[in-house]
Amino acid sequence: MFKNTLCIAAVSLTIVGFSARASDIQPEGSSGLTAQSGGTAEHFMVAAANPHATGAGYKVLKAGGGAIDAAVAVQMVLNLVEPQSSGIGGGAFLVYWDAATGKLTTYDGRETAPAAADPDYFLKPDGSKKGFWEAVNGAGSVGVPGTVALLQTAHRAHGTVPWKDLFQPAIRMARDGFEISPRLGGAIAAAAGRGLPDQPAARDYFFTPHGVAKAPGSTLKNPAFADTLEAVSSGGASVFYKGAIADQILAALVTTPDNPSLMTAADLAGYRAVEREPVCVTYRAYDICGMGPPSSGALTVGQILGMLTHFDMKSIGYGPVAAHIFSEASRLAFADRALYMADDDFVDVPVRGLLDPHYLRARSALIEAEHSMAVAAPGKPPFARKGDLFPDLQPERAGTSHFVIVDAAGNAVSMTTTIETGFGSRLMAGGFLLNNEMTDFSFLPEQDGKPVANRVEGGKRPRSSMAPTIVLKDGKPVILIGSPGGSRIIPYVAWALVGMIDWGMDPQQAIDMGHVSNRNGPTDLEEGTPLARWRGALEARGHVVKVQSMNSGLHAIRIGDGILTGGADPRREGAVMGD
Repeated sequence: MFKNTLCIAAVSLTIVGFSARASDIQPEGSSGLTAQSGGTAEHFMVAAANPHATGAGYKVLKAGGGAIDAAVAVQMVLNLVEPQSSGIGGGAFLVYWDAATGKLTTYDGRETAPAAADPDYFLKPDGSKKGFWEAVNGAGSVGVPGTVALLQTAHRAHGTVPWKDLFQPAIRMARDGFEISPRLGGAIAAAAGRGLPDQPAARDYFFTPHGVAKAPGSTLKNPAFADTLEAVSSGGASVFYKGAIADQILAALVTTPDNPSLMTAADLAGYRAVEREPVCVTYRAYDICGMGPPSSGALTVGQILGMLTHFDMKSIGYGPVAAHIFSEASRLAFADRALYMADDDFVDVPVRGLLDPHYLRARSALIEAEHSMAVAAPGKPPFARKGDLFPDLQPERAGTSHFVIVDAAGNAVSMTTTIETGFGSRLMAGGFLLNNEMTDFSFLPEQDGKPVANRVEGGKRPRSSMAPTIVLKDGKPVILIGSPGGSRIIPYVAWALVGMIDWGMDPQQAIDMGHVSNRNGPTDLEEGTPLARWRGALEARGHVVKVQSMNSGLHAIRIGDGILTGGADPRREGAVMGD
């Protein structure tokens, strides 16, 4: 049996001429670092952002449960031990491989806007838009949660273990208590000045009676959350969306009159998770598949890789030239993302055109080897509406969590889950935090007389960057990957895939190698990694470079011949377990 822990010695890493130990290149992320070496297993594996959550999933798989069963257990424990990042008060996207049918599908549990919301939702009486934190703190930022509906929908289709049993690990931990981790303790302290103690339920849970953030190592109990999980485990999602828990959510939403909500009981009762076809693009000999709109993740990752198809990244190798080409492809993809991508139940998103090989070849031809284009303009893909949209340039905040699972039957889950900004809206109901996902919409509905595709509309799902990914080769899964990180999720995932596919890295090496990101602006390089030394070479090509912390949470599994190889992000507190 393989069990990854948080104190494993670093592994050696060799990347196209650069040789170092993994510990030498792990960055100082905002959560600190944990030593990781990945690991291997033969039958099943789970990788998640907290050892308690990984362990819950492992026990389900060890007892013969499937990947979807383990996903339910993992999510419920993550809600407890990593509440700032995800939970049942938020939303998620799940990509699922069914080994028996050979079918890949996706489940959309993205939050929705209240039916009464309109495009002027974030405008003040004088017509100016609200500031971000002004909009976040309070009920007006809360979208109708989708995670419970998503998990129940997927479990009914693919689960084998009784729904009720999958909640028991989180229920026990919530009642007995758990030790606050360094990452959670640091997040509580950092949020003290961002409105977290302004909400009574959050203040009582995360702070001492004297108003001090509860410290790492202290015990945290959450009986209210245990009661919520007991109810959902017995009554299913209907209890959450129509019963006593729905009443608690609505009660919490009337406590911030300066930032009110338009959500009603009908909004909660009417929520539905949606099964959608995956979005795929071919890269080398692989099909890179993920979540389509309302997520921009698979489309933008697909565009980046589709452009990189026209460059020999293997021969170019790990270095500043590769970072330049990658950044320029990312710049072009983000220009298209800003203009065209939104919830395609409301907006005509030209999915086929954005991934059209001829279109991506033409876009890749704009990349010059020695010069940055500085700012990319959006293209005109086939099937796109012409000239009637204005780009949404508002970035997403870097909350969220990601986990990956392979079960003994070969079924696989790649799931990204979120409450948006760390600690979401700061409001709690039933022991869990409520999301601030409404702030993923554009705050401006239009500009220069042109509507923004990602404007607020009643019942609409805000655009996301979440990119849960399953990579296929010859019609079978070979890589599962994803990350938190706001809109940087997209380059985190795409860059790691280049590492694994073009440079032969295993998952842990690809996660550890350091990040480069460009969202059609400055090129970000991760501090404390070899990439920081590439600054001069990129500036010589015209890049505006920022070297900074880039706190991803990549988790990945590579599926080989009789072997599973996993990796967990040292920038968080993740772990890999399997047999």
